[in-house]
Amino acid sequence: MSYGLNSLMFTIIPIIITIGFILIFGMIIFTFINSARQKHQDNISPVLTVPASMVTKRSDVRQSATHTSTNHLNHIHTYRRYYATFQFESGDRMELELKENVYGLLAEGDYGKLTFQGKRFINFERDLKG
Repeated sequence: MSYGLNSLMFTIIPIIITIGFILIFGMIIFTFINSARQKHQDNISPVLTVPASMVTKRSDVRQSATHTSTNHLNHIHTYRRYYATFQFESGDRMELELKENVYGLLAEGDYGKLTFQGKRFINFERDLKG
């Protein structure tokens, strides 16, 4: 009975590992293709400058850890992405990723001219009169 179980494990485990590698590799390729597609879409989109107000902003913190088995050191990399949601005069909203220095200058309720291309933030020029 034990021989049959061992034989079954030596058959199933490599299949499971192979499927796992294929899924991980597929997810990496899918992410790369989506990123390239979005960049291409942004590049062919017109650059628009429209009146908008900044209604909210948020940041997203992510961490990745590297573990080494030889000296048991862990390297943790933390990175942050910054986003702002802009509302147009039509009532439509769009969330765009910003650089940290731009994120820090924006406040909720700011009104001005938003320049963007596709989903790529270019500039926000605050209207100081409003």
